[in-house]
Amino acid sequence: MSKPRLVVAITGASGAIYGVRLLQALRESGACESHLVMSSSGVMTAQQELDLRRADIEALADVVHNVKDIGATIASGSFRSAGMVVAPCSMKTLASIAHGLADNLVARAADVMLKERRRLVLVVRETPLNLAHLRNMTSVTEMGGIIFPPVPAFYTRPGSLDELVDHTVGRLLDLFDLPHDGLVKRWEGMSKQTSEQRNQ
Repeated sequence: MSKPRLVVAITGASGAIYGVRLLQALRESGACESHLVMSSSGVMTAQQELDLRRADIEALADVVHNVKDIGATIASGSFRSAGMVVAPCSMKTLASIAHGLADNLVARAADVMLKERRRLVLVVRETPLNLAHLRNMTSVTEMGGIIFPPVPAFYTRPGSLDELVDHTVGRLLDLFDLPHDGLVKRWEGMSKQTSEQRNQ
């Protein structure tokens, strides 16, 4: 394997921008081979939120897989990869992964990550959360997955939606030790002025 492979799934929750921006960042860095799989609901949501067609998003990936193709390379543990990000991750997809249903390629590829002890990150998008959602998140966490709600970091004082999205995408890439340029504003401790105010 000449460079790491990362599986990126986009499902039907709000927040298609996270998956799209992740693909863009991977393309910009060139440090990773991206493998994309999109659910039909993910395609619809991206069109609704971003005015992007399936072909527009697929053009950002190195390799594209059909969500119905259970025989795809990423459906096998023998296919080596650094891991998988589902961004955004719908509650339906979360439930499928938590219960090991493997009913489409997104859920099957995620199941492979868990059984092979590879990194699986779910950018879950829903609020408020009911007990089923919380229990499914717990199940995935107990199996080794990472639940990653795209919670904005306001200490960076973001000036735009793009800055909020970039920060989240940069943190996702950090989880896989993949390089990126300027997506994350690193925490450098409290400013001197803020520290002095707190001590008064």
